[in-house]
Amino acid sequence: MPHNISADRATSADRATSADRAATAGQAATAGFVTTDDGVKLYYEEAGAGFPIVFVHEFAGDCRSYDSQLRHFARRYRCVAFNARGYPPSDVPGDPASYSQARASGDIADVLDGLGLATAHVVGLSMGAFAALHFAIAWPARARSIVVAGCGYGAAPERRAQFAEEAEAAARRFETLTIEESARAYALGPTRVQLQNKDPRGWEAFRAALATHSAAGSALTLRGVQRRRPSLYDLGDALRAMTVPALIMCGDEDDPCVEASIFLKRTIASSALAMIPRTGHTINLEEPARFNALVADFLHQVEAGRWSARDPRSLSGAIL
Repeated sequence: MPHNISADRATSADRATSADRAATAGQAATAGFVTTDDGVKLYYEEAGAGFPIVFVHEFAGDCRSYDSQLRHFARRYRCVAFNARGYPPSDVPGDPASYSQARASGDIADVLDGLGLATAHVVGLSMGAFAALHFAIAWPARARSIVVAGCGYGAAPERRAQFAEEAEAAARRFETLTIEESARAYALGPTRVQLQNKDPRGWEAFRAALATHSAAGSALTLRGVQRRRPSLYDLGDALRAMTVPALIMCGDEDDPCVEASIFLKRTIASSALAMIPRTGHTINLEEPARFNALVADFLHQVEAGRWSARDPRSLSGAIL
């Protein structure tokens, strides 16, 4: 896919919004836009200096979801978090054809190109984890490593139809209810209540941020990216061929992702699996210190050249 990208600075209003948020978070940040090869402007925020990390958000999040990670990793890295298409202040294209799994992974490449980055560590959660995984398959030389957290919704072959139905039902809610009603319903899903129980204030911030999203963008994303993406189990050959270092992370109460995470671990020879106890889907919000520590250790091993493929002697199939 060709990428002829330009980087544009945010408008003064957008910069003011970013500056206000950065001041609240206690750090300086830069905001701007990159333009994708199909003409969509994607908003990004960045902080820090050093080797780049690109953070890719989940369906119910945006670049704000990674504030704790930017505050932590910006001490040693150039950290970039961007809003996917459909998530203001990024553009919200009205054409359903503008939303797909291929487009979501291609947008990561567009962000790198727009910021002049040849390669980066890519950290993704849920929808962002699917995008990071597909990015590493399509552009392996550009992914120094990937973190694949909370990846697996709708992957199980026997639950594909159920997932498609639930994605369509959620899209209709975003179209017919107020954004406040839709956000609250989504934020009370079975893998979200863990955050509410652990950190009610953090959950409320998550719900309130979700309520600022575009209802149209959310519905288009659910139908174009979520509902239509291929099952992880259909990517077996590509995953077995992968050599990009990968850290797979999953909450042990994130039921739709547990088996899929184990499948990824057993299929990607260059991967490791971290299962986080008593945790749901939003790992980086529920357990930010643990998430940051696991990611930091992974990045350090990769950068030290100490991250290798699994020892084939451990794959004999023997029990003892």
